[in-house]
Amino acid sequence: MANAEVDIATLTEDQQLALQQFTSVTDQDVATAIPLLRRCQWNVQIAIARFFDGEPADPVPEEQHRPPPPRTSQRQETLVNGFNTSSIPRASRSVEPAPRVVAQLEGQATYQPPLLLSVVFAPFNLAYGIISRTLGFFGYLFPFLPRLLSRLWARNNAPGSRTASGGRRPLSPRDTAARFIREFEEDYGKNSLPFYENGYAQAFDLAKKELNFLLVILLSPEHDDTSSFVKDTLLSPEFVEFVRNPQNNTVLWAGNVQDAEAYQVSSALNCTKFPFVGLIVHTPSVSSTSMSLVARIAGPAPAPTLVSQLQNAITQNASALSRIRSTRAEQDATRRLREEQNSAYERSLAQDRERARQKREAEAARQRAEQEAVEKAEAQEREQRDLEQWRRWRTSQIKEEPGPEIKDTVRISVRLPSGERAVRKFFPDASLEELYAFVECYPLLQANEKMKAIDSQKPQGFEQVYKFRLVSPMPREAYELSDGGLIRDRIGRSGNLIVESTVDEVDEDDE
Repeated sequence: MANAEVDIATLTEDQQLALQQFTSVTDQDVATAIPLLRRCQWNVQIAIARFFDGEPADPVPEEQHRPPPPRTSQRQETLVNGFNTSSIPRASRSVEPAPRVVAQLEGQATYQPPLLLSVVFAPFNLAYGIISRTLGFFGYLFPFLPRLLSRLWARNNAPGSRTASGGRRPLSPRDTAARFIREFEEDYGKNSLPFYENGYAQAFDLAKKELNFLLVILLSPEHDDTSSFVKDTLLSPEFVEFVRNPQNNTVLWAGNVQDAEAYQVSSALNCTKFPFVGLIVHTPSVSSTSMSLVARIAGPAPAPTLVSQLQNAITQNASALSRIRSTRAEQDATRRLREEQNSAYERSLAQDRERARQKREAEAARQRAEQEAVEKAEAQEREQRDLEQWRRWRTSQIKEEPGPEIKDTVRISVRLPSGERAVRKFFPDASLEELYAFVECYPLLQANEKMKAIDSQKPQGFEQVYKFRLVSPMPREAYELSDGGLIRDRIGRSGNLIVESTVDEVDEDDE
């Protein structure tokens, strides 16, 4: 942002921040913005106001070349002969700071005595503690004493002996406002004044946040003019219409100075006469956060006069508030646009992340499927290799058919899945597994009878699972290998069997 005429590095941090705020609102270059900010003492609000409304003419050069005015015989107003301050309306005088007052109820205020007084009164505090504990002990022994003392205390503090304040019990700000509105309606009847039913601090914060005018009314029932002021001025149609007019942007807060909060507000606003009406508003010409009392009317005033002075004060400060509202609206629009852009960016980023995640998951699933396929193929190949080795080993273990000299031999005829029929004799003590092994190794036995002599070894870690069963067709009976036993005991000395595959059943069980 720096150029040949202005060096940004020479500016302070506050000046650079003010320059950034001014250029973001006005969209001006630095060479034009810095001179205007210097003329405005680096006040951003004043500089923005002068940029949009125009700078006032400098009266110094005009006064230097203007001829002196002719002397007249009219009386000049000076401090010597007196200046008529009544000719200037009070609403046009210099603004006064309006502090934010937080109600502090009785009992909440804490007083820390000086160290010397604490030392002096320490024996009295000790004696008071001892007496209190002693009386508490006697009250515990004689329960009727506290009730008797409470009745005597209540009799001595009857309503007739209360102070002139009417013994008003301190309440919270919201309850105090509700009590004032209720008493106001009881004394003056139902009305349409839009009183703010909360504390002064809350009304102050609302007016500051919403850039509204805070209209403060303080009443004292002890003053004789209060009743007539309320009936003739506050309840007049002109004042009610003024307060309820939404174009005036007013927040009406009223209080009774007999209450702690209203009394504190009157002290903060330097009220010397009641009834009191004050108009508080945000004054950007003072500072960016200041709230000022721009109009004060002390004492009774007719409704037209009161409304006129308040309307003049509102008119004088409305333009500045309008500029701030427009600035805030632009800032809010910029903020909302930025939030929408950030939200759209976050959504787009989330969608990109989701697509990337799905892509990674799909790639991982593909690689996992490929790995599983490779592992499955390797497992099948290893299983087939071990099965071939087991078949060769088992073929070498199958005994030769018994000769004619062996009695009680078993003759079995097996129809293979290929339709071929295999017939073989077994020893009387041959197990059912021997028959299953014969069916499993039949192709090798038929291919080369000499393979029995090959020194084959059983594959390590391989467990043979026969994928078929032997079944007798008539009557149908399945001879499961898991049941064990000898061929002679299970089938008899002869039998015709068929081979049924169990691969499909195994696959269904796996699924």
